[in-house]
Amino acid sequence: MTRIFKSAALAATGLALGAAPAMAQSLDEKVNEVFANSTGWFVNFIFSPFPGTSFPWIVMWLVIAATVFTLYFGFVQFRTFGHAIRLVRGDYSDPNDAGEVSHFQALATALSGTVGLGNIAGVAVAVGIGGPGATFWMILAGLLGMASKFTECTLGVKYRNEYDDGTVSGGPMYYMTKGFAERGLPAGKFLAVLFAIFCILGAFGGGNMFQANQAHAQLTNVIGDYPGWITGVVFAVIVFLVIVGGLKSIASVTEKVVPFMGVMYVAAALIILLMNIDKIGWAFGQIFAGAFTGAGVAGGMVGALIQGFKRAAFSNEAGVGSAAIAHSAVKTKEPITEGFVSLLEPFIDTVVICTMTALVIIITGQLIQDPATGLYLLDEGASTIQTVDGNKGVALTSAAFSSAFGWFQYVLALAVILFAFSTMISWSYYGLKAWTYLFGEGKITELVFKIIFCLFVVIGAAASLSPVIDFSDAAIFAMAVVNIVALYFLMPIVRGELDSYLSRLRSGQIRKFKN
Repeated sequence: MTRIFKSAALAATGLALGAAPAMAQSLDEKVNEVFANSTGWFVNFIFSPFPGTSFPWIVMWLVIAATVFTLYFGFVQFRTFGHAIRLVRGDYSDPNDAGEVSHFQALATALSGTVGLGNIAGVAVAVGIGGPGATFWMILAGLLGMASKFTECTLGVKYRNEYDDGTVSGGPMYYMTKGFAERGLPAGKFLAVLFAIFCILGAFGGGNMFQANQAHAQLTNVIGDYPGWITGVVFAVIVFLVIVGGLKSIASVTEKVVPFMGVMYVAAALIILLMNIDKIGWAFGQIFAGAFTGAGVAGGMVGALIQGFKRAAFSNEAGVGSAAIAHSAVKTKEPITEGFVSLLEPFIDTVVICTMTALVIIITGQLIQDPATGLYLLDEGASTIQTVDGNKGVALTSAAFSSAFGWFQYVLALAVILFAFSTMISWSYYGLKAWTYLFGEGKITELVFKIIFCLFVVIGAAASLSPVIDFSDAAIFAMAVVNIVALYFLMPIVRGELDSYLSRLRSGQIRKFKN
């Protein structure tokens, strides 16, 4: 199984055991062995490819769903894109509506859970294996995924629980339970419990331990080797201080961190592209040619399609259901408005940031195509960090940016830290809401989860628990299996909300609150 599905694809990794003693390393290996033996079947099932291909069925599951929603809602992601931007600006926001955060804060919180190491390292893996053409399919999958986000986030708001203290709880667990009951469908409660279990497992692993581990790995690349537990403790303390304040505290941090890290990363990419403006036309030519030509093995059309769809699926998490938990807390009385806002998420994450990464890699000439095999190889000058399928992930991205700015490895280290931090605090909220769904609301219940979550931050930074991470990544995609089944049954409700809102918007019944 290729490891592209990891948030940063094990790409930069040099996993940080640092100067851990032999006993700790032996214990770590023992945990790996026991966990791999007991959960390997689940991981292999979720990521198993179609016979005779390297295309995992779970990716096709997500892409087909995104295509169905795109057609069913009449290309809603394009029709309402402008209105979505106006909603984020607050043009239609009533401050008296129920909820905890603004449209912008909800979008920033959800983006902080998806914009991360995968945008830096995962794209490099996809382009390194599938060639420049993978970028085209990545963009297409991102555009289709906008419709999936629209569907799940509309339902998240519609069926959320609103409490007397002003807090809310929402997400797939609630629309599975309430939505299925409303339509007289069975098994809603069963699906909700299953989703919540997978969400908690995914939060502890892919949304937590792996992020801390990769942040430590990048730090050691810049400042030298040191014990991982130090990084873990620092991260755990900062994360705890943020998440102990609840969603409003998380949102206030993410609305500052996400724009900053996104602008910082995209600005660096734009500078490099402007420095090589004469090559931009050529780069897009490489992207389109690579997307539709059959030359080569991994770099041909099929390989490019597979890698592009894989990267988009993991990067924007459209259809997974996680973002619906964050978007459910928005201040609004119109569920469909948050559906509109959420469709911007895959656009920013995949169409903008992932594409920028791919363009920089292509334009700076870091990839070399072997004329005999069609495979894309790395320029010999690239860094020599460990590889995934012969590709160097974040090292490739770092080499591409550093070709223009020798100091970019330090900026990249900062970006990795911010991406990892923002992903952890967002997934802490996702896991918390799944936890309270199973065990009940209450300060003690919530505090228990937050303490456990922060302990896993330390474990993730200090240890190399690959099978644990494999399992948690599989759990995140298992969320998508359960979630999309529910979306198929509930999408007529979303269409009713969409038709009603657009009709009232056209007639002038829905008006701006500010000009």
